Amino acid sequence: MKKLVALLAASLLVLGACGNEETAPAEEIENQASTETVDTEETESEEGGVNVDKGLFNVEVTLPASFFEGEDLAEVVANAEADGIGEATANDDGSVTYKMSKSKHKEMMEEMAASVEETKTDLVESGDFPSIKGVETNKDYSHFTLSVDREAFENSFDGFATMSVGMVGTLYQLFSGVQSDDLEVLIEVKDVDTDEVISSVVYPEALEDMGEE
Repeated sequence: MKKLVALLAASLLVLGACGNEETAPAEEIENQASTETVDTEETESEEGGVNVDKGLFNVEVTLPASFFEGEDLAEVVANAEADGIGEATANDDGSVTYKMSKSKHKEMMEEMAASVEETKTDLVESGDFPSIKGVETNKDYSHFTLSVDREAFENSFDGFATMSVGMVGTLYQLFSGVQSDDLEVLIEVKDVDTDEVISSVVYPEALEDMGEE
């Protein structure tokens, strides 16, 4: 399961670099995942093309073909099943549908949460971003606050750290089933001494802006 989470995180980074150049048509996105389970709760996110269908017993997650460019889909399916996901199906359009129990989906979300926490710790303790003194989040990882040494931050490239938390936060939101209209991860950077907000950025809006440049 951890291998799959790592793959999805890497795929999201690739999608961010690509911007919106290969966004699937809305009709295709809407048809990528469906379920016939009675009393089904369906939530759909078109940012990144991830669909999450939550039935009574199972959860289906369909990722678009853009997540798997250059990958052998047979190998993707085999790896997913080897990781204990349950079922994985390569679709004719190049997308892949993962069908798992609700308990497996919960496990995946817990691993994604652990990945976010690890990212937060690394930003402060790795030494790669020396101006960052602390990272705080809300419960669903839709809001991050980076406390920084302002002078050191503004005279360095530590601002790239916002991309790391923006990516993992967006990935968590997508797989938790947040609808596209509500998908938003806010990262605020504040002066550790004064609590003044120095700057802020919103994902996935920031990815869209990069794609347009």
